Amino acid sequence: MAVRAVRGAVQLERDDAEHMREQVGALLTALLERNGLVPDDLISVWFTATPDLRSDFPAAAARALGITDVPLICAQELDVAGAMARVVRVLAHVETERPRSALAHVYLGAAAALRKDIAQ
Repeated sequence: MAVRAVRGAVQLERDDAEHMREQVGALLTALLERNGLVPDDLISVWFTATPDLRSDFPAAAARALGITDVPLICAQELDVAGAMARVVRVLAHVETERPRSALAHVYLGAAAALRKDIAQ
């Protein structure tokens, strides 16, 4: 079993805790489904949020999905002039038999513009 990392992001429409839980939950669900993963495959998950998101911790969405025994951490994204607003990014470390080239990095909605080279 190899340790791999999968990436993803979603842009929120507004800074609202419920909206964040819904959108980050959808991102995590898509990330797991598209890679044939289950929560037991997760080693750890890093979340970053742009400085304009302050209503909740993105990790709360993972806990709401039942991901309760995986180390999660949240951090603030760099405040770069001209960067896309209201974005939550995720970096999940997983155990999988899939080769790195077969992993699906998930960028939902407008966040797909962030990484056109790897977004699927």
